[in-house]
Amino acid sequence: MPAGPEAHRVALDGITLNVVEGGEGPAVLLLHGFPDRATLWAHQIDALVGQGYRVIAPDLRGFGDSDRPAEVGAYGVRTVLGDVLGLLDRLGVDEVRVAGHDWGALVAWALAAFAPERVARLAAFSVGHPHAFAGAGPVQKQLSWYMLWFGFPGVAEAQMPADDWAWFRDWAHDGVARGTDPLLDQQLADLERPGALTAGLNWYRSGMPPEVFAAGTGALAMPPIACPVLGVWSERDIALTERQMTDSQRYVRGPWRYERIPRVGHWIPAHAPVRTTELLLEHFG
Repeated sequence: MPAGPEAHRVALDGITLNVVEGGEGPAVLLLHGFPDRATLWAHQIDALVGQGYRVIAPDLRGFGDSDRPAEVGAYGVRTVLGDVLGLLDRLGVDEVRVAGHDWGALVAWALAAFAPERVARLAAFSVGHPHAFAGAGPVQKQLSWYMLWFGFPGVAEAQMPADDWAWFRDWAHDGVARGTDPLLDQQLADLERPGALTAGLNWYRSGMPPEVFAAGTGALAMPPIACPVLGVWSERDIALTERQMTDSQRYVRGPWRYERIPRVGHWIPAHAPVRTTELLLEHFG
């Protein structure tokens, strides 16, 4: 029987990541975003392992139980991409099927663009291709206002935890109370650890400074995506327009499929777990 998913530490060049890994067969890489950890994909990890895949789901730097460097510059996309490639090398994995959500989707797009020989298939949840996001128009800029706020060191750190994280709970989780959603509880428990909120915000400060936010093109010049791509967006997303996902097809040279998830907010893998798993099994199969 294949080994069940277990967490272990993997030391890379200058960073140690916590990685949930299990199963045997074709490799699947699952990448989370802010303010999550690998267990965002818990339902998908178990299902994929059960269907004969080797699943690799790291806590990306700054999140979960991975290291949290203090410097803003430690969270650039190129640096995180180096973590991912280093992890695959350390685990002896040549090619993956990759799924990403939120910032993890951006890293997945970059992995498919800059290391196409390592990516067999890509599934992007919520966040479309970086160039499609940058060019998605004024509505997307309005929804992304919080990225500018996150950019001021110390300001969000002082205000976000106030009144038991009331702003975050209102904005991201429809105002639900702590104790009503396991995902929210995990996010708050992680964010309350020393240095964790700043580490998460540093992803925005490094990857989305004001000059990049204002630009109409992505910060990185990226070659077209050659592999088959699944783009998934949910209609109650608080921060992302449908256009930035559907326009992603312009930057994909391989086969493209788009799926719209009704009545679900931003955290698709956790709040639409069955449908997310179905889509991954279809796409990766």
